[in-house]
Amino acid sequence: MRRSIAASARPEEAPEGAAAPVPAERPRPQERLVTEFPFELPRGYVDASGTVHRTGVMRLATARDELIPLRDDRVRENAAYLSVVLIARVLTRLGTIEDVHPGIVEDLFASDLAFLQDFYRRINAEGHTRAAVTCPACRESFAVDLAGGGRLGES
Repeated sequence: MRRSIAASARPEEAPEGAAAPVPAERPRPQERLVTEFPFELPRGYVDASGTVHRTGVMRLATARDELIPLRDDRVRENAAYLSVVLIARVLTRLGTIEDVHPGIVEDLFASDLAFLQDFYRRINAEGHTRAAVTCPACRESFAVDLAGGGRLGES
């Protein structure tokens, strides 16, 4: 017995009172979660040999990254040291240095530490690296990407 194409392509009718079949949802394309963000320090870290390291990569913090420093004796003695330990945990690279530890973060210029603290807040709390700025000359407001790799003052 042969069936016609039209008959076999026709969906089966649901019995009276039964719900019609629900078409399967198309899978959504998976979004890629960005977990590492490049940056460029305003001044740069100067190592023991005099090499200046300005570029680096910071990763998103985990709950563990924020909890472990609270058990650190240096943080217990001085709460301000928390940001040093925390920043050291999330920096995956600073120039050619891949083992970033609190001693390196301690030796950063204050402006670079402030930059990294703000960068940390932006990528972990706000979820992006954009900042709203206003041109001092024309007073026009616009957004800049702090992870764009440009130097301060450049757009």
